[in-house]
Amino acid sequence: MALPAEKARYTFADCLSWEENERIEIINGEAVMMAPPSRTHQEISGALFAQLYNFLDGKKCRVYAAPFAVRLFERDGEAPEDVDTMVEPDLSVVCDSNKLDKHGCKGAPDLVIEILSPSTRRHDRLIKLGLYQRAGVREYWIVDPENKAVQVFLQDGGGSLKIHEDYGREDVAKVNVLSGCFVELSKVFSE
Repeated sequence: MALPAEKARYTFADCLSWEENERIEIINGEAVMMAPPSRTHQEISGALFAQLYNFLDGKKCRVYAAPFAVRLFERDGEAPEDVDTMVEPDLSVVCDSNKLDKHGCKGAPDLVIEILSPSTRRHDRLIKLGLYQRAGVREYWIVDPENKAVQVFLQDGGGSLKIHEDYGREDVAKVNVLSGCFVELSKVFSE
């Protein structure tokens, strides 16, 4: 799929002009095309969303599934043409309603979950991990459908996301940024 327009540097203003069915992230002004998610990816995303949504019902935090625009480094007063990084995590949990606007989230969500696919494995483990760390995401989950595993990273207090826990298909994973929240992975990896 070709980009809607060839440019040297893309911004969030470009994203707002594209068709809603375009799956494109921008990272430091570079457009990154995203393949459509697989059926398994969507089932895993739906199962995680359902458990988080049910836990958060009646609470101040909210969970959002992709496509959901997260402008990690946008500051107050910046125009869309000033914002050169916008990602669409598979799932985002936002507890500060001041970060939410009509387009999505401005700043770092509290929890970000990315579900690996063959085309995003390296991108999610390296590029996005670095972005989320720099932006101040407090907890980052990398979900591996192939190995039916979840790797949890937490901010270490010094601004780095460090591996905190590895979970397998039969485990109950603790959501560290949501007190009392646990995810039954047997319901996530049902196949």
